[in-house]
Amino acid sequence: MQNILRDFKSFTSRKLKEEICSYPKESRKKWMLWMMKSAGLNNGNNNDWQFWQQHNHPIELFSSKIIYQKLIYLHFNPVKAGFVERPEYWKYSSAKDYFGEKGLLDVEIIY
Repeated sequence: MQNILRDFKSFTSRKLKEEICSYPKESRKKWMLWMMKSAGLNNGNNNDWQFWQQHNHPIELFSSKIIYQKLIYLHFNPVKAGFVERPEYWKYSSAKDYFGEKGLLDVEIIY
């Protein structure tokens, strides 16, 4: 599990950085790249930038109750951070699909 998570984080962080850099309309590009660079420079395990947190706490999704709990947690992160007032207002969230709207990606409802 540790190797899979490490490889996943490495791959996705590189891809996300590439996408952020290549998308000219992203209004937060400078801020996001600055945040990633600052995090990397403050972490001796990285050379120049960091996207993911260093520590890992994988949680086994062993029941529908736990899956639902984690789904609610993910959907409410942008609300808790103060970015939006409701989960379905976050552009990149699957919460829209759970509220009967169509999000950016095809989502399979799991509850």
